[in-house]
Amino acid sequence: MCHHHAALSSLGEKELELFGQGNDSWDDVDTFACYLAGPAWRQHQVPDELIHHWARSNDRWWRRTALVCTVALNNKARGGSGDTARTLEVCRILIKDRDDMVVKAMSWALRELSRRDPQAVRAFLLEHEGMFAPRVVREVNTKLTTGLKNPHRKVDISLSE
Repeated sequence: MCHHHAALSSLGEKELELFGQGNDSWDDVDTFACYLAGPAWRQHQVPDELIHHWARSNDRWWRRTALVCTVALNNKARGGSGDTARTLEVCRILIKDRDDMVVKAMSWALRELSRRDPQAVRAFLLEHEGMFAPRVVREVNTKLTTGLKNPHRKVDISLSE
């Protein structure tokens, strides 16, 4: 649907709430957020308040959805051109959340934004020092300094002779 302009442009708040209802796994949420909700939000088809409402949900999967929606704002391959303000606003709402699914999404959101606006991500980490889950700080700082999420997992593709 994200590659079909007419179908994507038909999505609004009502449709996204319906499609996202019952998402209860990592893959459901990430697919929904990357291919439907995030692109619709990027195109201003739904208000920021909808994403903020999801970020404040008692449901861990809606909170994760809010953060993963920011990937569509910042990932060039997914059509994003960068949106520091909207990304960091969602991150601010969820900065103290320690649910593992949300923490991983926070790391992803900030790492993705760091490709577009590394200075803003550095400043955000510094401004909110001590508030993030350790995983977020570690992965985002590693991305900022090495360009990789986890440099220890770098695969050696050298050919043996």
